[in-house]
Amino acid sequence: MSMEVDAVPLPMRSIPHTTATILCYNCGAPIDGTLAAGALCSDCLKLTVDITNGIDREGILHMCRDCDRWHSPPTQWVVASLESRELLALCLRKMRGLSKTRIIDAAFIWTEPHSRRIKLKVTVQAEAMQGTILQQTFEVEFAQHYKQCPDCQKSYTHNTWRAVVQVRQKVPHKRTFLYLEQFMLKQGAHKDCINIKEVQNGIDFYFAQRNHAEKFVDFLHSVAPIRTKKSQELISVDIHTSTKSYKFSFACEIVPICKDDLVALPSKIAKAIGNIPPLVLCHRVGTAVNFLDPNTMHTADLSTPIYWRAPFAPLANVKDLVEFVIMDIEPIAAPQGRFTHAEATIVRASDLGVNDTTYLVRTHLGSILHPGDSAMGYLLSGTQYNNDNFDAILDSKTYAGAMPDVILVKKHYASRKKNKTRNWKLRRLAKEENDMKPRKQDAEREEYDYEQFLQDLEADPELRQATNLYKNAEEAAKMKEAMETDDEDEGMEIPMEQLIDEMEEMGMVDDDEGEEV
Repeated sequence: MSMEVDAVPLPMRSIPHTTATILCYNCGAPIDGTLAAGALCSDCLKLTVDITNGIDREGILHMCRDCDRWHSPPTQWVVASLESRELLALCLRKMRGLSKTRIIDAAFIWTEPHSRRIKLKVTVQAEAMQGTILQQTFEVEFAQHYKQCPDCQKSYTHNTWRAVVQVRQKVPHKRTFLYLEQFMLKQGAHKDCINIKEVQNGIDFYFAQRNHAEKFVDFLHSVAPIRTKKSQELISVDIHTSTKSYKFSFACEIVPICKDDLVALPSKIAKAIGNIPPLVLCHRVGTAVNFLDPNTMHTADLSTPIYWRAPFAPLANVKDLVEFVIMDIEPIAAPQGRFTHAEATIVRASDLGVNDTTYLVRTHLGSILHPGDSAMGYLLSGTQYNNDNFDAILDSKTYAGAMPDVILVKKHYASRKKNKTRNWKLRRLAKEENDMKPRKQDAEREEYDYEQFLQDLEADPELRQATNLYKNAEEAAKMKEAMETDDEDEGMEIPMEQLIDEMEEMGMVDDDEGEEV
């Protein structure tokens, strides 16, 4: 007899998987013995193991108080503002023992600026034991000490320069250097100078490195018509390594023709630059000299290389200008840019009430001159000039009969009252002064040149584009309170929207107070 048995699956018994549990030898807490490092729980591991051991918690940062740069060993000085990425990187490089860990995070902790302390909060990771990564956060404090950098040491020590740029112009005034100074301040071309010294007929700029001087010379070539001569002097020689030390000098001479000068061109040059009449006015100086003939309104540009092939001096400069009064003026042509050709009847200001001598002239100032205005010009009638080019013009059959009696140059504005101040001011370069005081006549001449330069800025919008004019808040408030009527022409006032707020910049002084900013 056979028995039939149903195939019924039997349930499987689940065997629980137990981990190898051990007790922490420090606190007795149960931990996984297969994962625990050194038989320590995670809490005890954090308390007993210090991965930051060997990392400096204190340090010293050296800063130059003259140029605000920080010392990056061994010899580098870097520019870094407070709480900047550059300063943070410098602090981390100064910490010893940090290379054995991995930096996770680093940030500044705020401190009082006058405390001269810099604090960091640094988070690092490191392998505490085999297979265990530990992360910890700690604070580092740096003390800020002052130390003078080598560049500033040279600036305060005489005869430590490596290169000098000597800028010269043989003219009887300083207007060119005043304009060049303002253009340098706007472009920041003076930032590498370690010393600036004013000398007769020019300025010397001293540099600690040769490439800084060459960069400055390139800047001068881009803004003024100059020629440069380079020389070098051997200072020392190391016979063991054949290393030589030189001092370099760059002599830069600016073309002695300035704006508003009367120029008698040589006939060959006048024909070469566009067959312009040889008696012209210089109305602009840039990388080339721009001439204008007021009688025909012809213009021409004289490049610097052509001038230095056969240099010549101007016939008359701004010192020879004479004041005239406009009796009548009438335009004879359409405006050409900012110039308008016009015929004017003028009389010399000193002849008013003395004689009835009048002059009928053609001028390019028809758009800004009106009857009753005053203008400055050159009186050619009855004036003797010791100039070969001018004598050639008088002997010429073409131009001798067209010689004008007067050439008007610019509009003349009423003299500013001594007690009247401007609502704007300029910045000046901090120059080295001589121990001897200048002569009285030299000081008066410099003061007169500076006042004329300020008046040119007020009258010429194009000249103001190359300079930074700062608001003089104190004087503006006084002028607003006084509200006095002024007899000056409206063209002498600079709109407030063209002025910028005063900013602190290194190496500059205020023209009113004469103190370094």
